[in-house]
Amino acid sequence: MTEPHQAGDKLRLDKWLWAARFFKTRSLAKAAVEGGKVQLAGQRVKVSREISPGDVLHIRQGWDERVVVVKALSEQRRGAPDAQLLYEETAESIAKREETAAARKAAGGMIDRPAQRPDKRQRRQIHRFKDSSY
Repeated sequence: MTEPHQAGDKLRLDKWLWAARFFKTRSLAKAAVEGGKVQLAGQRVKVSREISPGDVLHIRQGWDERVVVVKALSEQRRGAPDAQLLYEETAESIAKREETAAARKAAGGMIDRPAQRPDKRQRRQIHRFKDSSY
């Protein structure tokens, strides 16, 4: 088992995001950084940007946005309990995520969903309706 990086060391952003288990692969982490979904201190960064402990990252995944403080660095991906030791999410971020999740859950009951999927005949009717010009 290798030790985490020392405090003076730096590590590529995409490697850290992968090791901290925010993304399943490094290529997904790279795509998120390039797409502006990961920011360092409120600024867009490149994939190869080196981070160090104490940096503040804004990570947007799906509906959720997390604000985390980097506590430690690791090049190796380990289990979730070890990965959670690499960062600390801010209290404001946790509260905001819980609030938006509750709002999404409350709004979910307002969406009227069909009882079943359309069959072949109904799909054809839907396509004909959408393709027809007014």
